[in-house]
Amino acid sequence: MKRVLSIAVVLVALTSASTAVADDGAGPFGVTFTAGAGAGSGRVGVLVPAERATRPGGGHFCTASVVRAPYRNLLVTAAHCLDGRGELVFVPGYRDGRAPYGVWKVKRRFMPRGWIEGRREDSDVAFAVVAPRGGEEVEDVEDVVGGYRFVTGAATGATAVTLTGYPDSRETPVSCTNKPTAHSPTQQRIACPGFTGGTSGSPWVNGDGQVVGILGGHEDGGSTPDVSYSVVFGAQAGRLYREAAGDP
Repeated sequence: MKRVLSIAVVLVALTSASTAVADDGAGPFGVTFTAGAGAGSGRVGVLVPAERATRPGGGHFCTASVVRAPYRNLLVTAAHCLDGRGELVFVPGYRDGRAPYGVWKVKRRFMPRGWIEGRREDSDVAFAVVAPRGGEEVEDVEDVVGGYRFVTGAATGATAVTLTGYPDSRETPVSCTNKPTAHSPTQQRIACPGFTGGTSGSPWVNGDGQVVGILGGHEDGGSTPDVSYSVVFGAQAGRLYREAAGDP
């Protein structure tokens, strides 16, 4: 999980970067805002231990997001967010202790072999299938909040991306837009302040609504709050997505 240097660093970064709140769309490059609750905000949420499903405040530890899939039940996050964890739930659009789109149980996890066998940083991406919610009509998470498209083979830095995630120390999400750069052939990096512990798994979304990165990878996503990393999505990520997307 992305390391936290200190709460003071996070507060200074967020305050000095901007005093505004982003309602929708990207702000200036390299500026971190408190993310608004506008359209599409429910696609990003927190992972929480199942025993805290009814009281997620202060208990969330990673970020995940909904991606499009045939069964409309799929999340993407970092592999280190799912590895070695007990039962989990996903709370999309979480804000200040509230679950505006409900609580969804994680029923199956998909992690690359490279992560399972050796926790290789180039394999730090994973998918989770969430169970449908019952009631008069059964519904899946994508039916409720929509989903991003998961794509592979995107050129690093071809376009700007927006990161949205939940620091452990906050009960509202933060968001930042910037252009990624190559860290290595298999890792990309981005400069955005205030992305500390809890933001692992945050989606990197381009202007076409495509997830082209997930906060994780090198140094479990980064050792400072100002620079974050992601695996470059290639053939391995594509195979894993297809396997997970085919699970009902």
